Order: sequence, then C-alpha cells, then structure tokens
Amino acid sequence: MAELSHLFSPIKIRNLEIKNRILSTGHDTTLPTNFVPNDALVAYQQARAEGGVGLIVMQVSGVHETARYTSHLLMATNDDCIPHYRKVAEAVHQHGCALFGQLFHPGREIMESSDGTAPVAYAPSAVPNERFHVMPRPMSLAMIQEVIEGYAAAARRLQAAGLDGVEVVASHGYLPAQFLNPRVNLRTDQYGGSFENRLRFLRDVVAAVRTATGPDFIIGLRISGDEKDADGLTDAESLEALVALDGSFDYFNIVAGSSASIGGAVHIAPPMAFPSGYVAPFGAAAKAKVKTPVFVAGRINQPQDGDKIIASGQADMVGMTRALICDPEMPAKAEAGKLDDIRACIACNQACIGHFHMGYPISCIQHPETGRELKYGKLQPAVVKKKVLIAGGGPGGMKAAAVAAARGHDVTLCEASPRLGGQALLAQLLPSRAEFGGIVTNLTREMELAGVNVRTRTEVTRELVEAEKPDVVIIATGAQPRTPEIEGAETAHVVNAWQVIRNEVNIGASVLIADWRCDWIGLGLAEKLARSGCRVRLAVDGYMAGQRVHQYVRDHWVGVLHDLGVEVIPYARLFGVDGSTVYLQHATSGAAMVVEEVDTLVASLGHERVHKLEDALAGLAVETHVIGDCLTPRTAEEAVLEGLKVAAVL
Repeated sequence: MAELSHLFSPIKIRNLEIKNRILSTGHDTTLPTNFVPNDALVAYQQARAEGGVGLIVMQVSGVHETARYTSHLLMATNDDCIPHYRKVAEAVHQHGCALFGQLFHPGREIMESSDGTAPVAYAPSAVPNERFHVMPRPMSLAMIQEVIEGYAAAARRLQAAGLDGVEVVASHGYLPAQFLNPRVNLRTDQYGGSFENRLRFLRDVVAAVRTATGPDFIIGLRISGDEKDADGLTDAESLEALVALDGSFDYFNIVAGSSASIGGAVHIAPPMAFPSGYVAPFGAAAKAKVKTPVFVAGRINQPQDGDKIIASGQADMVGMTRALICDPEMPAKAEAGKLDDIRACIACNQACIGHFHMGYPISCIQHPETGRELKYGKLQPAVVKKKVLIAGGGPGGMKAAAVAAARGHDVTLCEASPRLGGQALLAQLLPSRAEFGGIVTNLTREMELAGVNVRTRTEVTRELVEAEKPDVVIIATGAQPRTPEIEGAETAHVVNAWQVIRNEVNIGASVLIADWRCDWIGLGLAEKLARSGCRVRLAVDGYMAGQRVHQYVRDHWVGVLHDLGVEVIPYARLFGVDGSTVYLQHATSGAAMVVEEVDTLVASLGHERVHKLEDALAGLAVETHVIGDCLTPRTAEEAVLEGLKVAAVL
C-alpha cells in the first residue's frame, strides 16, 4: 500500500530479512504454565503471526533461578525448555514471521513469589526500590559471573529451539539498567564506579551470548530512553550507553519508564492520556548518534502513526504490541488498505496488562478472543441459521450481534436511544478519555462487516418480540445510575454522575463527589470539575481513588488530580447531607467525617440493572439470554465477553 510503504518495507538485521517494520514487543501474558511455553501461548503468538506481524519478541525468559520475578514467567535455565520454545518457533515461522526471545533478570524488581513469601532479590548494590519496597542483597563477583553465564546458556537454548534471535532486557530499571545507573550501582569493584565499569556487565553479557550462539545469531538490546524516575536513568545517560554499545548489539529497542517507581512504571504500558508515539523523539536522538538499527515502542496503535515514525527517520521498526493484542490481523488489514476495518486499541489497559497484574491470562476488552484462542480463535459457522433479536446497543449487545451475524445468523439489533454505544458514550466525554469511544466505532464496523441489521430509536418490548417472532432474544439493556435514598437530600443540591458528565445540571463552586465505585467515573468527574474551576473533594468508599481501575491508569490520573488541587478522602462512606454540609462515615472505624461548605454533592454510587424487558419476557416461549450490566452491573469487559460467549454457541 503506497501510503504505508515505509511500514511495509522489509528490513534486514544481520542475515535475517524481516518482512515489515511492525514489531510485537516482549510482554507478559500470564499464559505459560510450569515456566515454559504451552499450547495457549503457541496459539496466542500464532494468531499474531498469521495476522501479518513482521517480528514477535516473546515475553521474558529468566536466565537464572534468582530471575523469578513473578510466578508465571518463562524460564530458560535448563534444556527441558527447548522443545516447548520450538513449538512457538514452528507455529510462528510458518507464517513468515521472525521470532526472538527475551533474556531477563529483574535484579531488585521482584513482584511476587511462587509461595507467597518474599524471595531474596539480588542487585548490584543494596539500594531499595520505591514501587515494590524491596531491599536487595548485593551480588557477589561470583554471582555476577554465574548470571552472565546464565544469559549465554539461555541464549544457546533459544537458538537450539529455532528462534531467530534474543533481546537482552535492560529496560524499565531491570538488572542491566541497575548496573548502568550510578544512583543504584554503588559498587567499588570493576562493575561499579566509572561509566566504563558500570557498562561492563552489559559488555560481558553480550560477549558471552555472542560466544555461545555464534556470529549469525541476532542479539538486541531493550533499554528505556528515559526511565521517568527521579533516581532512574536519564535520557542523556541512556544515550551515552547506546553510543558506547554501538556495534555490539544488532539493534536497540527503545521504550520508556521504570519498574522501580510508581510514576516510572506508568510508562511500561502508557494509558490513553499519553500521546501516540511519544517515545519516538528519543529514537530519533539515538539514530542520529548510532549506526545500529533502532526500534521504538510507546502508544503506537495505528499503522499510519507507525509509518510516519519510520518515514521521519525516528525508528527502523515500531512496537505496536497492544494494537496487536486488540487486533491480531491489524498488519494484514493495513497492508490490504482496509484501515477502517482495524480494531484500534484504546489503551484502557484493563484486560491486557491489567490481567497480568491480577495474575490472569492476557485478553482485551474489545477482543476477548485474545488469550482465548484455543476456544474462540476460529469460530465455526452456525449449523442452523437462527433469527436473533438483540435488545441494547452497548458494547455487549454489539459484540453479540457482530459474532452471531459473522457465524451466519440473521441478526437485528435494536437500540432505544438515537446512538449506539451505551455507557461508552459517557466515558469518552471525560478528560483524556475520548479514545474510549473507539470501542463504539470498532464494534459498529464489526457489525457492518458481519451484516447486522441495526435499528436505533427502537425499544424492544414483549409486543415487538411477539411480532418479530425471533428464535433467540439477547437482552443487553445495560444499567442506569443507582439512586439510593440519601438522608437530607431535599435540603441540598444533589446530582448524579451521569448528569454531570452530560452537562445537564448546574454545579456550584465547591463540590464533593461521593464515589462508591472507586473507578474511572470518580476520577474523571474530579478532573472535569477541577478543570472547570471548582473546588473538588473526592470521597471514595475504598482505600484509594481509582482502586478498581488498572494501576497505571489510576496512578497517572491520581497525579493529575494532585496537581489540580483535588482533595481525596479515602475510606469515606456517604451517610447524609444537610444543606451545605455532607456527612461521611469512616468505612472501618465508623467515625463521623464532616465536610462543610459544599455547594453540590455529586452522587456516583454505582449502577442498577435495567431489567424491564427481562421481566416482560418472563413466560414467553423464546430462547432468552441476558448479558452485560442488565445481568448485573460491571464493566465493558464483562459485557463484551458475555456477548462473545452467547453468540459463539447459538
């Protein structure tokens, strides 16, 4: 495709030609079992290879027993792993996709253990991290040599399994970066002190890996251009290291952020509040200084953006990992010119890295087939064509409609309001959340391609069902704001969250938000009202604001609210209101918490299911399914997954 010619031009790294410039960077999937690739991981990576990506870098492979930073990573510490990696290589290679592995040691960045007890973390020096509050043990010279040998042995195993290369992970404040960092590496031997001494660990690793694998095997380096942390590597320090290592590695893979701090970790999978391709300028700075090919990742979710980055000389390849999680077929669609058919990632982080942090397999709220390829990867055409009526055009109803129609059913979706989208239409109205509306655009296109008949401004009733005579009714009528009685509400100005988001009510100068859900609604309302000039107090019925959203989304957002002067009151249960005074109750002690000088109380107290149609169809002889919030209020993720599950078995 002419306008994406840079993205779809081949690139040669050593003796390997990669068919295009799209890269799936190494990322945890929580799919492996027993620390080796399994059938689920093979199917996951095969789906991306089949979709046209040029290069896949697998998730981290531990090089030493002390590298076990989670209970579900891959380990390449003995030869038993080789046949398991070989299955991934064979599955990926049959689609013309290159495959690299990541060589990994976290150093002090230990997240969890296999049995719940805290393991001993090893690092260059006894310098603790902020995020996990780990105090590491300094590595002895003997241990450093053992770990270096572990990198080499792991690389040899991955080469034996048929992988095309390996990537040494020095990004995000992991062990090699800890050696580079003069604020973390306080050693006084040959691995500390001067710049050359701090660089020695990486030089020794690449030399050992090269010796173990030979001259034709590809060895790359992943590094954070800026760790975005007060004590982390700066862009100048990272660039100095890249210049010094130019020619030692076959490519440099540039990212941002650090696992070591709360603020730095946000950049590991930056949420939608960050601009697209924001790491690319550092890629340009690196390319101006080194001859080694430069890869860049960081919020590159559209092929047009990736092509521009390559065309402008900021990178030689672009990491589009979450874009491929959301739509494994993105490269093939882009190359064929079907840009409108691409299911664009909205960087919500909920089911991709959000699942990882909860210990669950990777997925996507828009494409729940991801991570479930063995069950839903190849849906079969319906044996018997059915007439399917879907009530409700939110994400759940739209997904059910698209999947059912794609399988061959005759599907009509009715939406009572003028527009499809449900609560996603509200989410996109909040500050820095406009991208969330992409879920509506993407599902609308899926329905169009599948041939769904859509009727807006049409409420499904029992009479309509009796007239249409469908074989199946799927109820996806969603939820509405929960409006419990608030003592004293008649004496005060009380509004609900939806009214504020829609700008349907006047708001006073001083606002208290009673946030029962502790999710994106409370955070978004607080930012919206603070930016409009209000004094905002956010009272959350939990231990922190944004408790139920992914930590990178929450942590960035909480920082924004702090800078806007929003006061957060945790452990605060709404009790009542009296004029301009709001009464809260501490959630654990039960003590009164009195907040005065409140002009408007915004009640964000959750949702209640809309069950009118479900009740009306009781006793009617028609196959009925209830999905999403009208089953019980949750999030878009559950609604879309339930839409898939129902439609997959019709």
